[in-house]
Amino acid sequence: MDTDSPARRLRVWNVALALLHAAQGALVLVLANDFALPVTIGFLQGPPGSELASETLFELPIGPAVAAFLFLAALDHAIVAAPGGAAWYERNLARERNPARWYEYAFSASLMVVLIAMLTGIADVAALIAIFGVNGAMILFGLAMEEANEPGRPVTWRPFVYGSIVGAVPWLAIGLQLGYSEAETGDVPTFVYAIFFSLFVLFFSFAVNMALQYGRVGPWRSYLFGERGYLVLSLVAKSALAWQVFGSTLAD
Repeated sequence: MDTDSPARRLRVWNVALALLHAAQGALVLVLANDFALPVTIGFLQGPPGSELASETLFELPIGPAVAAFLFLAALDHAIVAAPGGAAWYERNLARERNPARWYEYAFSASLMVVLIAMLTGIADVAALIAIFGVNGAMILFGLAMEEANEPGRPVTWRPFVYGSIVGAVPWLAIGLQLGYSEAETGDVPTFVYAIFFSLFVLFFSFAVNMALQYGRVGPWRSYLFGERGYLVLSLVAKSALAWQVFGSTLAD
C-alpha cells in the first residue's frame, strides 16, 4: 500500500481517536465524584421456592467504570496505530475485516450495557454477568460475520441475523426493568430514559452500518467507508454515554 492510501490514512484516524478517548477517560477520573451503585446477590433461605434474601456484594464506582470503557477504546486505537499494529491492521482491512474492533467492543460495549442496566435498577450480579456475556456474544457474531465473508463472494448473513437476535436480549431485559419501575413508581429520572434511548439508537446504528456495508449500498461498497463509520459511531456512543452519566451522577 502506498503511504497515501485510504487504509494508511485510517492510521491517522486511529491516532486521533486514541488521544480523544484517553483524554476523556482521564477527565472523567479527575473530575468524577465517588458515586457508586450496588452489585447484589440473592440467596436461598430454605428450599427452592422459598423467599430469597439479598445482600450487597460490593459498590461499583461509576467514574472508574466509565473511564474503563474509554481507556479500552484508546488502547485498541493505539495498538492498531502503532508501527507493528498498523501493518497488521492494514492487512486485515485489505481482507475486509478488523478483529481488533470486535475484541475491544466485546469488553467495552458490554461494560457500557452493564452500566446502562445498573442505572435502570438492575443490580443482581448474576443478571449483570449474563448481560455482559450476551452482549459480548453479540459482538463476536460481528467478528464471525467478517470471517465468514470473503471479498467478492456471496454474502452469508447468518452471523448477522444470529447476532441481531442475541443483541436484542440485554435491551429487552433493560427495557423490562425500566418499564416496570415506571409502572410501579412513576419516578424514573429523565436522564435514565435519555441514556437508554440514545444508546439504544447508537448501538442499533452499528448493525445498520454493517448491513449497509455487506449490502454494498452506495458508499458502503467500500469496506473502508464502513470502517470509518465504525470509528465515528464508537467515539459518539462512548462519548454520549460517558458525559450523560457524568452530567447526571458524577458531577459535583
